Amino acid sequence: MKKILSLVLILALTLSVALVFGSCAPAADYTVGVCQLMKHDSLDQATQGFIDALNKAMNDAGKTVDIQLQVAGEPRLCATVINTFTAKNVDLIMANATPALTAAAEATSTIPVLGTSVTDYLDTFGGNIPANVGGTSDAVPFDDQAEMMIETLGLVKGDKVGVIYCSDESNSIIQYNAVKALFESAEIVVEAYTFSDAATELSAITNNAAAECKAIYVPSDNTVAQNDTIVGSICQDNNVPVFTSYGGTICYASLAIDYYDLGYRTGEMAAEILLGTKTLADFEIEVLEPSTVYNEELCEALGIAVPKN
Repeated sequence: MKKILSLVLILALTLSVALVFGSCAPAADYTVGVCQLMKHDSLDQATQGFIDALNKAMNDAGKTVDIQLQVAGEPRLCATVINTFTAKNVDLIMANATPALTAAAEATSTIPVLGTSVTDYLDTFGGNIPANVGGTSDAVPFDDQAEMMIETLGLVKGDKVGVIYCSDESNSIIQYNAVKALFESAEIVVEAYTFSDAATELSAITNNAAAECKAIYVPSDNTVAQNDTIVGSICQDNNVPVFTSYGGTICYASLAIDYYDLGYRTGEMAAEILLGTKTLADFEIEVLEPSTVYNEELCEALGIAVPKN
């Protein structure tokens, strides 16, 4: 019996030592904080692209990186997330969406900050981008988007296009002003249908837009993207085509970039900065070439002819 008890104690002690030493894994070479504004397909894809590219580059270089991802959920909480990263003095911050980027730029002037899913860096920072900020942009040629809608929908003088976006997103206001000028140059009426609370207002303003407009344009608006099934359902019930700047399943067509590729390029930039082969100053704000996508099933239901080319 004593021998059995001794054996049990030895095994317990061995297990305890193994657990202690097993918990002391070596620290990663680099720590990166990722602040994503909210959960929706485009931002999720950008984050995944970033993680995949950064991990690959580090593996290729024989280095390790600890990527700490936090989703803020709403703009005002981005600062809270960023503050956890600055308190840890991470080596780099990736800010996914404009509110995350502005929060990071306000929190630190020394930690490199890379943005992604951001439309206009110059406008966001009033023409003066901080020295520690760079990244990639999801901007697309708005004139081409407007022309695509005019041609595929046969829009003519006096037709009305509604633009649905969240008034709290500066990113969307920039895009609204751009497409408004382009449509109005073709004498097409443009009206903004804005909201601040998706839960209580989005359905109502979408119903109004669908009743009053020949077509709906949705910019790269994170709040709409997170709730775009509401917009899609209402507009389909009213036989009103939706064109989005970010792609997605609710639009009859889109001229948009691939968000996974956008995040992937941001991850490549992050790796070069961390490994010391380049600095932020070596990079311009990078944009990707957009691609044209038609939802043939939705086009058929709406009576829209998909161009043969």
